[in-house]
Amino acid sequence: MAKLSLVHKVPTQEKVVAFTFDDGPHPLYTKELLDIFHKHNGKATFFMIGEELNMYEAIAAEVHMAGHEIGNHTYSHPDLTTLTIDEAGAELQRADDTIRKVTGKHVLNFRPPFFGVNDDILMLAAEFGYHSIGAVNGEAKDWEQPGVDFILDHTRPTIENGSIFLFHDGYGERAQTIESVRVLVEELAAEGYRFVTLSELFGIADLQL
Repeated sequence: MAKLSLVHKVPTQEKVVAFTFDDGPHPLYTKELLDIFHKHNGKATFFMIGEELNMYEAIAAEVHMAGHEIGNHTYSHPDLTTLTIDEAGAELQRADDTIRKVTGKHVLNFRPPFFGVNDDILMLAAEFGYHSIGAVNGEAKDWEQPGVDFILDHTRPTIENGSIFLFHDGYGERAQTIESVRVLVEELAAEGYRFVTLSELFGIADLQL
């Protein structure tokens, strides 16, 4: 059996990339992202925190109705590696239940807060049927809001077919993130890239095997 690990990109011959957003939903920033992707007929994946989803359930429903994907980012955003496996499982289950209440669908993808995983957490996520998702542009550190130019300069070199990008739409001031995403989406659209959900990305890769 292959060793489980975080997925940072999905090999594909098609010009597709997956934008992902953690820590939402948020009534301002999430809606701004929906507008950006609607303009380019693109889709994204939103890794929502269960507590935030409960606060802004209508926003989560809007994300789902627009055709975007909602992934599991735990219920309360702990470092899962500091919990017992039962506690970690409860975090995933509670978030899963919260998401399914909005979407009515199985949750397929999971991103651990702080990329905090070990073999036990990866196995736990696999037991839920999840892909555990990383990202190619972690060095952009958009969560620190280091400046639009910094975010762009540390994301552009990671762009290739099947790249998975990490950004944040909740838990703080995210204006730099929104502007960075707006610029990247414009640039990539001009280069002929399509913007797909993670499940779409995995599906495209599977068809090419």
